[in-house]
Amino acid sequence: METMPCIAIEKKPPLSRNHVQAVKPRPLRRAPSSAARVRRLRWSGLCSLFLVLIAPVTAGEHPHVLVLYGYDRLLPAIVRMNAGLRETISPEVQISTEFLDYPRFSGESYARTVTRFLVAKYAAQPPDLIIAGGENALTFLLAKRAELFPRAGVVHMATRKYSLDLLPALPADVVGIPVEYDFSRTIELALRLHPRADRLVLVTGATPYDRSWETRLREEAPRFAGRVKVEFLAGLPTATVLKRLGELGTDAIIFSPGYFQDGTGKTFIPLKAAIGMVEAATAPFYAPSDTAIGIGIVGGYTPSFVAMGREAGLEANALLAGVAPQDLKLPKVMPTTLKLDWRQILRWGIAQHAIPDDAEIYFRAPTFLDAHRKEAISAAVVFLLQSGLIGWLLIERRRRQQAEQAEQQQRFELVHASRLAVAGELTASIAHEINQPLGAILNNADAAELILDSGPASDHTRREALRAILADIRHDDLRASEVIRRLRGLLAKHQVERQVFDLREATTDAVHLLRIEARRRRIEFILRVTPTPATMVGDRIQIQQVVIILLINAMDAIGDLPDDRRQVVISIEERLKRFLLSVRDRGCGIASEHPRQMFDSFFSTKHAGMGLGLSIAQTLVNAHKGRIWAEPTPDEGALFHVELPAIGAPGK
Repeated sequence: METMPCIAIEKKPPLSRNHVQAVKPRPLRRAPSSAARVRRLRWSGLCSLFLVLIAPVTAGEHPHVLVLYGYDRLLPAIVRMNAGLRETISPEVQISTEFLDYPRFSGESYARTVTRFLVAKYAAQPPDLIIAGGENALTFLLAKRAELFPRAGVVHMATRKYSLDLLPALPADVVGIPVEYDFSRTIELALRLHPRADRLVLVTGATPYDRSWETRLREEAPRFAGRVKVEFLAGLPTATVLKRLGELGTDAIIFSPGYFQDGTGKTFIPLKAAIGMVEAATAPFYAPSDTAIGIGIVGGYTPSFVAMGREAGLEANALLAGVAPQDLKLPKVMPTTLKLDWRQILRWGIAQHAIPDDAEIYFRAPTFLDAHRKEAISAAVVFLLQSGLIGWLLIERRRRQQAEQAEQQQRFELVHASRLAVAGELTASIAHEINQPLGAILNNADAAELILDSGPASDHTRREALRAILADIRHDDLRASEVIRRLRGLLAKHQVERQVFDLREATTDAVHLLRIEARRRRIEFILRVTPTPATMVGDRIQIQQVVIILLINAMDAIGDLPDDRRQVVISIEERLKRFLLSVRDRGCGIASEHPRQMFDSFFSTKHAGMGLGLSIAQTLVNAHKGRIWAEPTPDEGALFHVELPAIGAPGK
């Protein structure tokens, strides 16, 4: 029996005498192998190699093996068996191959003709060992052995155990591993994979060999009769078979080993017959041969024809090396493997969880990971590294934000502390500024009381005097309120507020707040501002603080100088959408080594200074996207510039 060559590639073991491991049954398979057999086959292979190496190499002394196949040389099963055989048999062995070409040729007359032909052909060099490929070849050799080569041992391969059980006991020098095609197990699997199936269709042919398949199936069919309706298509014309298979629908299961001949006497290679049936069938198709994998069948429990050839080669090596046939200790049957076509699994909607774990799946498209494992692993590693890097950067970004927030909070506290320090310096001036209106209010109140207590006077005169007194009280009260308002604005601990304000007004308020202190120090403020509003966006209080810092530094610079140099000039002008606020004094000027250090924290040229004023001023100006710098004047003194963006200015 044979079927179509499988497209899937059999894994081939190295060409070694220890090749026995290649045919060792896999775990969970039906035909186990013993450790003793493995050791025996390894030993026999080594013995064969040893004998070949030490024997004299002369013409005609190499072992001669005749391989006799029972079918056509192009039968896929034979092609596979022959490949496995030549992989394992010793390279020193001379191999001759013959084919009986069943079922095209058969009968006693043909057998006698072939016998005479073989005897004549190999009279000069008779074979030392004969390998029978298939049960037809074995039956022929057993019948004609006495006439052929009676002294040659026989190794059989691909012979069904079912057929061997029908033969008399084999001679002691005829050995081999029989094959068991597990029909029932394959059909059981099909019923499990297709739970909705209600019909089982079994197809066989018309030759005696095909009829033996039918007999076997009829013996096993009753076990399925209670679950599905069993239908036999045995020995029918191919056209009838194809028509019936096309009418089944999807709720059926087809099982067939193929056939050599149909009911009309037309001969086939079983593979060709199976291909025609698969193409016509409308139901899932199962077969017992691994050569059919790839033609459209779902699969089945099948032995491997390549493994059969390998086993026969190992047995031949052992026998040629002098191992007695009874010492081979061969397994009772060749192992079978469940082989399935992934494309048919998808076609028939078979549940993947129902597929046994030990199944060999063919034609499954490799997953991305299978096809690009190295690339996928590399990409995963890169992704993980990038993710780690991104995560680390996010953490660092969060830490930086927290640090910036902490810095801003500290800067806010420092700026507020600076304003409190300024207020402390101005305590005497502020107190004097408030005491003046309060004293005037008290004097006016005393004057009003005297008017009320004085002698007779016209009501009109007294009323006008009291009105004038009340006006003075109101004026002095507003003066005190304005001082307190400015002071509260300076001392208030408020959050940064960005809003539109007039730089001229903010600067004027700062100048008025310091004017009493300047008067106390006998210093004159000269304010020169633009005639138009200097509108900008920012925090008014912070900009006032910058002005106050610059004015206090200017007053400190000229506090000990003569009266003609006690002047501070404050100016505001507009330049290309930016405002330039300048504070100029006539003090001792800026040393050449100090300009770059003046805005550093804790740098000061004052004996009692902490060096934070100009650093705070620079921080506040930078927060408003401006810049501050100092430069010496041509004659004497220092000049500080603060440049701030106007509304709508680039970079604002």
